[in-house]
Amino acid sequence: MIKLSRSSIEQYLNCKRCFILMYKYKVRLNTLPFTLNSAVDNLCKNEFDYYREKQEPHPLFLENNIDAVPFKHEDIDKWRNNFQGISYYDSNTDVHFYGAVDDVWVKPDGELILSDIKSTSKNNFDWEETWNKYEYPKSYRRQLEMYQWLFRKNGFKVSNTAYLVYFNGLKNEPMFNQTLKFELHLIKLDCNDNWVSKTISDAKNLMDQDIYPDGSFGCDTCRYLKKRWDVSQKI
Repeated sequence: MIKLSRSSIEQYLNCKRCFILMYKYKVRLNTLPFTLNSAVDNLCKNEFDYYREKQEPHPLFLENNIDAVPFKHEDIDKWRNNFQGISYYDSNTDVHFYGAVDDVWVKPDGELILSDIKSTSKNNFDWEETWNKYEYPKSYRRQLEMYQWLFRKNGFKVSNTAYLVYFNGLKNEPMFNQTLKFELHLIKLDCNDNWVSKTISDAKNLMDQDIYPDGSFGCDTCRYLKKRWDVSQKI
C-alpha cells in the first residue's frame, strides 16, 4: 500500500520529477513553517468552533446568504489534523489517500460545503486579477476538489460549491499597537472533482515504474538544480 496526501498529488501535477524524488526516494528540501498563517488558521477555526457548538450560522454566512452552519461531527478535529485528515483506501490501486480540510459547513438538507482558510498581505487584494495572473490560485481549487472527492468517498453528500476564507493583512496602518488588522474576503469556487481518481491512479503508476521523469520548467527546485549544475561545470 502507498500512502499519498493531497499535497503529494499537487506536487505530482506541478513536477513529476520532484514528486518521485520526494515521495518515492524521500529526497526533499526542508521548508520553514508559516507560523503567522497558522495562527490565522487556528483563530478562524476557533471562531467556527464557537458557532459549531451553538449550531448557529457564522456572521460570515449571514452576510453572504449561505444557508448553513458549521458541521458538528465527532471526527471534525481528526479531519482538520494535518497528520490524520479524512482518508480513503482504494483497493484497486492500493493507495491510501488523505487530506486535512480546514472547515466543513452543512446545509439544512445535509449537503456539506468544504472551505479552506488562506491569508496574505497585499496593498490591493483583487481575487479576479490574482486568478487571471497566477497559477497558484488554481491549486487552491484543486485542493478543495480533492477534499470534496474524499468526503464523497466517505459517503457524504457534498456541494460542488466551495469557499476560500481569505484574510488580507493590512500592512499600511499608521500605528501597529501590537494588533494586526485584516480584510476578510469570502471567495466562492465552482468545483469539479472528476479528475481526482485518475490522477491518483496515474501518480501511483508512476511510482511503480523504474523511471526518472524530466524536470518541469515551471518548477523552482528543478530550475535551481539545473542552474547550480550549469554553474558548477564552469568552475
